[in-house]
Order: sequence, then structure tokens, then C-alpha cells
Amino acid sequence: MPSTSSPTRVQSRVAVIGGGISGLAAAHQLRKLDPTLDVTVYESASRLGGVIKTTEKDGFLIEGAADNFITTSPTAIELCKDLGLGDELIQTNSGGGGAMVVSHGKLEPIPPGFMVMAPSRIWPILSTKILSPMGKLRSGLELFVPRKKAEDDESLRSFICRRFGKEMFERLVQPLVGGIYTADPTRLSVAATMPRFLDMERDHGSLIRGMMAGRRKKTPDAEGRGGARYSQFMTLRGGMSRLIETLGSSLPTDHVHLNSRIEKISKVANGWSITHADGQETHADAVVMAAPANHAGEMLREVDAPMAQRLSDIEYASCAVVSLAFRRDQIRTPINSFGFVVPHIENHMILSCSFSSEKYAGRAPEGTVLMRVFVGGALQSGLLRLPDTQLTELAHWELAKLMDIEGEPVLRHITRQSHAMPQYHVGHKQRIAEINERLSDHPTLSLAGSSLSGVGVPGCIESGQKAATRIVEALKKSSENSRPTVSRREDAVKTQWSVVDARGVAS
Repeated sequence: MPSTSSPTRVQSRVAVIGGGISGLAAAHQLRKLDPTLDVTVYESASRLGGVIKTTEKDGFLIEGAADNFITTSPTAIELCKDLGLGDELIQTNSGGGGAMVVSHGKLEPIPPGFMVMAPSRIWPILSTKILSPMGKLRSGLELFVPRKKAEDDESLRSFICRRFGKEMFERLVQPLVGGIYTADPTRLSVAATMPRFLDMERDHGSLIRGMMAGRRKKTPDAEGRGGARYSQFMTLRGGMSRLIETLGSSLPTDHVHLNSRIEKISKVANGWSITHADGQETHADAVVMAAPANHAGEMLREVDAPMAQRLSDIEYASCAVVSLAFRRDQIRTPINSFGFVVPHIENHMILSCSFSSEKYAGRAPEGTVLMRVFVGGALQSGLLRLPDTQLTELAHWELAKLMDIEGEPVLRHITRQSHAMPQYHVGHKQRIAEINERLSDHPTLSLAGSSLSGVGVPGCIESGQKAATRIVEALKKSSENSRPTVSRREDAVKTQWSVVDARGVAS
């Protein structure tokens, strides 16, 4: 006699390729949206987290990459709270803030109200020592520069020089943007990196007018210093690795595979075939590709060659993060900021320096200062050929010269980030649009990661969450489409069997 119980739902298997912050955010979101999913993460390295890594050494808390995240997007804060890390969130230390810039060999404060690419206040620009009188005059003439009529993509250098002049670009914008993207601004797309400034030009006809119009929405503290708006950043008390550890531990241990390099994925009739480096093959109903774009392109070449090529075309820059600590009495230059950036025109061999222990509590023992020095990037990639000891000495020499530091560091630590920073070159938005168009032919395949949009932690988290949502919706739609329709005759037969069951005898 037929059973009247409903058929058991078959678990859908989802493979997440890449165990960095984007992949882990995707895995977490997949399980949150549909707890019935069988989610497995494959990571080629021996640890999760990608470039995010916190090291505890001799009482110091050292970050190898991102040491915080911006809070203008709630994504990272919400994820931390969702994971039970809300009580571990800390803000930047009060009383400090702002950034400095190297100007003619000396550290000068970035003009108050100057936000990455444009000023919101006139007097600080007129009074700064960073720009010459002619540079100030040319910057002020931005108010009268007409809007660009053509809608073609433009490099960041072209955009700033067109509106503010060459000096503003070289002395302020290039080092600030270089500190974010470690990029060559002559190739960097303003539309892909700083679109809000394009909006200002379109809506207000001037970036200065656009910035001044937005001042009413900002607090006095946000306007008090120039450069990065440090009051809008947060981190975790135990370092950024706390987020990685908690995301990883939220997944079943047998569903996280380290040292598991994937060679390729292939489309098969009932989903995806995943080929591992050792030749083993596994099956998945859906895939979230959260690997760097160049590796993703290699794995997807048999799936969609044009999409794979566009992914492979995305270039990456490398850098080294040299962490040095000194006793406070070794440093003769007053520390009244959270760090400084270095213009390429200054001919130094470092990109920037962040005063980690000044930004956040618990980063260094009392009486010491922990600094992170960034070396390399797209404009000085040749320096990364130096061995670790020489890179560390180079960073020490530069700091000693710029900040009048005596003696040897009490701590040295170096982290290399090889091909870690995607470069949003001119045409990036069009490239991503073409990738997404190709992706529409593969509904159970999603892409996530910093190579698409948003190099910061919140951007990576959001890309992973969006990729997860796409997969859940696709699997739901696929399940609905494959559900058999019941004819009237079949419905009548079921009714008849129900009557027989109820009576216990055949009629």
C-alpha cells in the first residue's frame, strides 16, 4: 500500500571555493538563509582568512593586512553582532586622529576637511604648508572648471589634474589614494574607486561645492582632521583574526577543507564537478567562487572562456607590511596623529605608516609605540625583491629619518602580501558588467571577493552575502521548477487510496 508521507527533501550541496573573508561570509550567509544546505569551504592555504591575519608577539598585537573596517556601511558591524562579537567591537582612541603627509621631507598635517580627493573647507587649503601659492590658486579655480561632458571612464590622475591641477594631485590625492589601493593612479579608474566624486561633479559642477554642500551632514569631529575619517572606523579587541576565527568555527569542522587547491570546475547535467589538485572529484549543486580573480579565471576556463578571460585580466599589486615597535622615549617627533602617507614625488621608499597602538587600545605594552610601514605597491614593486631583513631595515631607516627615532626597534615583524590588492584600472566597471552578463547564463554559480567591487572588509563581506543570496534563490527556483505537477487522474488515485486506508479494507 502506498505511503501517505511526503518525500524527504534532498540536501543541496554548495561548494565555496576560497576561505578568505568573502568566502567565509558567503558560507555563513548560505547557512543562515537556508539551514538545510550542505555547505563546504575549500581553501588552498593552510589557514582561513586570506590576507587577514593577527599575530600576537611579545605583548604586541600585529595585523598583517586590514587592521579595522569603516562603519559607513553597517555590513561588518552587523556580521560581528550576528556572530556574538558585538561586545568585542572597539572604536579608535579618543584624543588623536587625522593623518599627516610627508611634504619636502617633513611631516605636515593634512588640511582639516580634506577627504581623500577634495576639500570641504577653503581656509585650511589656503593656509597649509603642503601646497605652493600657485598650487593653492589652481586648486581654488576648481570652482570654475566645467563639468566633463563625455561619459567615458577616466583615470584618477586625469580627473584630479583636470579639476584641481597637478600639485594637488601629487602632494595630497596620490598618497592618500595610494594608501588605500597601493595602485598606479595613472591607471586607476575613478568611476570604480571614487564614484561619489563623479556624482559631485555631475550634480554640483564642482567638487568643492559638492563637499561644502555635504558639510551640514557631518559632525564637527569628522571635519576636525584631514585624510581618513578615523572616527568612522572600528576593529575587534583581539584583532581582525577574531572575525575569521569565529566565522570558521561557526561551520562544521568536516565542512572546512584546508590545503585543498581546486584545479577547475566543470558544468555537468545535475550541477558542478569540482576537480582537486590531487585528481579527486566532488559534486556540488551550486558553487560560490570566492578565490582571487586570476585563480578564479583559471578554474572557470572550461565553464565560460570569455568570463574567465575577463577575470584573468584583473591585475593585482603586492606589498609588504613591516611592523616596528619603539619605546616612546626613542621617538623625538611628537605623535599627534594616527599615521602618515608618503607622496611618490618625495622619492622615499615607503608608501605610508600607521601608528597601530595610537589608533586602538591593547596593541602594544605601555611605554611603547607599534607602527606598521607599507612598502611596495604598483609604483615601487621592485623593492619587494629585497629579502625580509633588508626590507625591515629599509622601513626602519625611513622611519628613523622622518620621525627622528634613536636606536633599534624593540620588535620587528614582516608580512608579505603577494598579489593581494586588486587594481581597479580604467574600464573596470565595464569589465565587471561583462562578467555579470556572462554569469547570468550560470544561475547556480556566484562570484565574490575584493576583485569585483570594494577592497575593504565591509565590501568583501557584502560581496559574499550577495553571492550567497543569489545561490539560495537559484536553488529554490530550480527546486520549484523540478517539482512534478499532479494531474487530476493522479489526484483521484491518491484520494481513492486514502479512502482504502481509512476503511482498512478494499471496496
